[in-house]
Amino acid sequence: MFSKKEKILLGILASVQFSSIVDFMIMMPLGPQLMRLFAISPHQFGLLVSSYSFSAGISGFTASFFMDKFDRKNLLLFFFVGFSIGTIACALAPTYELLLLARGLTGVFGGVLSSLVLSIVSDAISYERRGSAMGVIMTSFSVASIFGVPFSLYLANQFSWHAPFIFLGVASLFLCVVAYFGVPNVRSHLDHPREKEAVYQSLVRIFKNTNQVRALIFMSAVMFGHFAIVPYLSPSMVSNAGLTEDQLPLIYMIGGLFTIFSSPAIGRMSDRYGKHKVFLYGAGLCTLPIFAITHLGPSPAWFVLTITSIFFVVSGGRMIPATALVSGTASPQNRGSFMSIVSCVQQLSSATASYIAGIIIVKGDSGRLEKYEIVGYMSIAVTLLAIFLSRRINATEDPKTPGATVEPVMSEAH
Repeated sequence: MFSKKEKILLGILASVQFSSIVDFMIMMPLGPQLMRLFAISPHQFGLLVSSYSFSAGISGFTASFFMDKFDRKNLLLFFFVGFSIGTIACALAPTYELLLLARGLTGVFGGVLSSLVLSIVSDAISYERRGSAMGVIMTSFSVASIFGVPFSLYLANQFSWHAPFIFLGVASLFLCVVAYFGVPNVRSHLDHPREKEAVYQSLVRIFKNTNQVRALIFMSAVMFGHFAIVPYLSPSMVSNAGLTEDQLPLIYMIGGLFTIFSSPAIGRMSDRYGKHKVFLYGAGLCTLPIFAITHLGPSPAWFVLTITSIFFVVSGGRMIPATALVSGTASPQNRGSFMSIVSCVQQLSSATASYIAGIIIVKGDSGRLEKYEIVGYMSIAVTLLAIFLSRRINATEDPKTPGATVEPVMSEAH
């Protein structure tokens, strides 16, 4: 299905995505440790998670003004180097306040990485194969869950919470070198002559496009429903479900092991049966583990791991068709700007969800996280809203869509 050059490109981009995902994910299982060491509340921990997302959202918004004016490879390298330095800054933070600041710095660069990766994939792979390509990119989440997070937790337990950030920052700098030599120049969007325009015109163009506005609202709902519960998944598994901190890596290892097989399969299903239909089933099924996770009391480890693994499969699975669908609403010459706004919306929605959840959830006298079930109901309601919104999005790159305009796809580096 993919040529050798495409496989190399997808492999490197998945690795970049892997670094970004591990950096973000590691904060959540470190939650119990950070809350204990810094003596902070669930609300303050929520700020640690949301500070990255808020900064990433602002960065994504700003990047939308210039993303389509440069070679995407050069932008990828610039933001990836900045992300690597920000991660090392997190490792060196001695206090909660400095860690909060470092997380914001990392978010400035890390928030744009995802939109760049998705823009490059969308430029390089035709819409008919894009679900499969997104499935490959999404396996970075699987590898992060199987290897990245457990290994990071091992470093944190053996040394300190600083250790995983040092390792990830140095590894990311090495990957910057790999990307420099392995990623081709991505300039096809610059081949179309464009009139000189005001810097804000790209934003005006997006918000005048009703279809793209619907796509942004849709993606906002998807991310809000997901991140209302995810930042508190690990703390709740310890405080509510009865897992030990040493058992937390099992959640990510087992869940990731399943998704490493399910993600490519779901990507192929999206291409074969349609992005709308696969998202509908994935999002609908996702409401079941959301309900179970947010209502868990003390339970056997095997039962907890079964529920969390199902959640990983269906929650990750719904993102594959959702991302492919949204990417198909923009033309190549404007895709970078649009995907930056998509990233902005994703980050701000996830930050808002984390922040609101942090206000709702309180820690009881027994140590249990109370009112988590209210957050679960909120997540389910927004997920159902996302299902409704998905039916109103038209992928203009899809040849089956009436009036579709299919642009040529980048086939060679130049």
